[in-house]
Amino acid sequence: MSASHTPRADRAMTWPQILGLAFGAVYLLIGIIGFFITGFDNFLGNENGQPAHHVDENLLGFMINPMHNVVHILIGAVGLALSRTLAGARTYGWLLAIGYGAAFVYGLVAVGEDWDFLNLNAADNVLHILTALVGLAIALGPVRTAVDHRRTV
Repeated sequence: MSASHTPRADRAMTWPQILGLAFGAVYLLIGIIGFFITGFDNFLGNENGQPAHHVDENLLGFMINPMHNVVHILIGAVGLALSRTLAGARTYGWLLAIGYGAAFVYGLVAVGEDWDFLNLNAADNVLHILTALVGLAIALGPVRTAVDHRRTV
């Protein structure tokens, strides 16, 4: 069997795969970096009621805690794993859309509450709804495929 007939040898990644891979890599990196800020203490803690200058649980304006970091790492790892195929990237898109849509709804009621175990703020809510929309784009966006019109005998 020649190299041109091996599976996926001549196929480039589709844009949903690339976008899923990029989002997976970014979320994985953010989750890892988050642990350098939060450590592992106060795993489900939040900053509710802390003075405005208390920023040691923030990453670029987004509130985090170790649990939030774990969620980012898992979402990132799943994105890297699933984006290898178009079907996997579509599945990842649905996971982002549903998961981050739910995180957005959770954030609408949890921000500022003592029981907010993900330590969310308004910036997180904006990021969550935008990520859910990107997930929908990955899941539903059209992909143009090239068709080989050469005849084989």
